[in-house]
Amino acid sequence: MDRKMRSQEQIEEALSELQGWRYEADALRKTFVFGSFKEAISFLVRLAFVAEEQDHHPEIFNVYNRVELTLRTHDAGNKVTGKDIQLAQSIEQFAWR
Repeated sequence: MDRKMRSQEQIEEALSELQGWRYEADALRKTFVFGSFKEAISFLVRLAFVAEEQDHHPEIFNVYNRVELTLRTHDAGNKVTGKDIQLAQSIEQFAWR
């Protein structure tokens, strides 16, 4: 897995293909809003399996139907690396199915 830190330009290029994701405070962030609490929790369960497969674990905040994710690589000094971009891409593949 790619733990190399990404430049601002590389991050912005990746974000151009990741709808709703933003770069702030040295992290990739996105808020997901679902139709219900059950849908939000279902998303979190799927996320847990994908994150574990990639050995990369996001910061998660959940209230009712809203899930806020923060991705940064802790062992790279809390900066964005290829691992974060890859996980964001994987999340987008299953998030709305």
